[in-house]
Amino acid sequence: MKNLLLLSSLLVALFSQAQPHLAADRSDLSGALAPFYHGVASGDPLTDRVILWTRITTENNTETVEWQVATDTLFTTLVASGSTTTDSSKDFTVKVDATGLQANTWYYYRFKNGSDFSMIGRTRTAPSTSVNNLRFAVVACSNYQDGFFNAYRDIATKNDVDMVIHLGDYYYEYGPDDFSPGVDSSRLTEPYSEILTLSDYRIRHSVYKLDPDLRFVHQQYPFIAVWDDHETANNSWTDGAENHTPGTEGVWAEREDAGKKAYFEWMPIRDNYNSFDTIHRTIPLGGLADLIMIDTRLEGRQEQIGTTGAAVTDTNRTLLGPNQLSWFKQQLSSSTAQWKIIGNQVMVSPLRALGQFLNDDQWDGYPAERKKILTHIEDNNIDNVVILTGDIHTSWANDIPVDVANYTSSTGAGSVAVEYVCTSVTSGSFITFAVPVSLIQSFNPNIKYADLSKRGYLLLDVTPQRVQGDWIYVNTISNKNFTTTVGASWCDVKDENHLTSCGSALTPRNNLPPLAPVITSANKSISDPVVMLACFPNPFLNELKLQYYLPNAEQVSITLRDVSGKVVFSNTQRYSASGSYFETVALPSLAKGSYYLTLSNGKSQTTRQLVKVK
Repeated sequence: MKNLLLLSSLLVALFSQAQPHLAADRSDLSGALAPFYHGVASGDPLTDRVILWTRITTENNTETVEWQVATDTLFTTLVASGSTTTDSSKDFTVKVDATGLQANTWYYYRFKNGSDFSMIGRTRTAPSTSVNNLRFAVVACSNYQDGFFNAYRDIATKNDVDMVIHLGDYYYEYGPDDFSPGVDSSRLTEPYSEILTLSDYRIRHSVYKLDPDLRFVHQQYPFIAVWDDHETANNSWTDGAENHTPGTEGVWAEREDAGKKAYFEWMPIRDNYNSFDTIHRTIPLGGLADLIMIDTRLEGRQEQIGTTGAAVTDTNRTLLGPNQLSWFKQQLSSSTAQWKIIGNQVMVSPLRALGQFLNDDQWDGYPAERKKILTHIEDNNIDNVVILTGDIHTSWANDIPVDVANYTSSTGAGSVAVEYVCTSVTSGSFITFAVPVSLIQSFNPNIKYADLSKRGYLLLDVTPQRVQGDWIYVNTISNKNFTTTVGASWCDVKDENHLTSCGSALTPRNNLPPLAPVITSANKSISDPVVMLACFPNPFLNELKLQYYLPNAEQVSITLRDVSGKVVFSNTQRYSASGSYFETVALPSLAKGSYYLTLSNGKSQTTRQLVKVK
């Protein structure tokens, strides 16, 4: 992603300045959510099932959690139910594949522990036969530290889409020295450093899912998601990353595995036979579309080595890897759906300025494999291929020719697919003013539209006759008082395989069921206790990492006692704002054995049993 700075310097040579955000928003917890503080989520819908997700905050070693699916918010008509267990090996996350559902149907769901219910979620299954319309919100690149998730809030409140497609960079691995231009000191993530270990990745997931806007959009729609680089480290590849220094930051394979494991724990993605290595998959959507999600980041990517030279153009150079490439070509060839929609992380279209390719992290760094795929599409007469892309924090509408030299911009002749690149939810692009599309097109005639500064999401509407993409922009991420505008609308008409400007923006749909209620269904106390959200690792060696929530600006004490009740560690701090906080407790000289850690604000307390192993 950092290679996008080259584009900025070549086009405008001007960078934005950090702007102070207008309000703090550390996190949002209510006692009414206990013990499911992180909300609920669903994902990967098939015709008869969907993944349901939550996390339980508990003092116990294991927990049993029940789940229910109904056709109404009162749960008078249950259609599926069950129970499962969770423990620290899964970070107390809960993920079930709710089966036995009807195709193309909206449902409500919830979780239960003892007498406590989670908030109610809403989800839907995939169609089994042809439907006339599906609509998606396409998102990517949501950096908590860059501002408020207004795009997520807008998607949820408009109640206008069937599913959310997330193309990666769901969160960022950086510490407070984040490279992006608009870091907000009121929204610093936890831990307060770059994340490296499984504990770190889990806590970072926790911070994001405590955000009320992300929690709200998860509550209302099923997600279909893939990771990109920041779920592990910037500009990662199979054996390393630009933002990973071996030695000082450990072994890459261990860090990569930690990021993957936490992702599968905390995301509503269907597990792949207990393997955390594979996320490429196809979600059939009746005869209207096949949603083919690929992994251009960790499965088969070779190291980025620039955009010129014999090594770059080597026909054996790979972005997907041989197994995934073979699978992907087979999915394209065998699909009988009207539209083949590809969920892809990095930009496919060639992107040049002053005769130079700009970013070796994109498909421009892997041109031979890109040509193999585009030639496969052309040689097999595969029509109606739509590529969805994130990663670069900017908006683009592109025709995709096999060879730009054989492409005619006035008619679209030579294009074999189209590409919609959504902008970021919050992540900065470094550019503060509009760059003329004509300047970009002078280097790239297949690019139909570009915006290099606005934040938001893509609204993708699919019918048998056409696919339309509208870029929806929020006017601010600095506070929650936002408005939205439609930046552009581009269409791909059936069998034409190139983009044309749409006559008008999409109109709202009014046929979706009511949103799931924000409150929970339980009559529980709404008192706001101090909450220990995470305590890692356990057993521990030399230090503990704690994430906890304070309902008020107040004093909190951390006390560690041995089994006899003797205090062996204590610390008290006063905080000036409510919200979630992170702290590392160093205990290298503590003797091995069992201990009890208590967190208290004087009005309530919570305790965890811990074991020091050395």
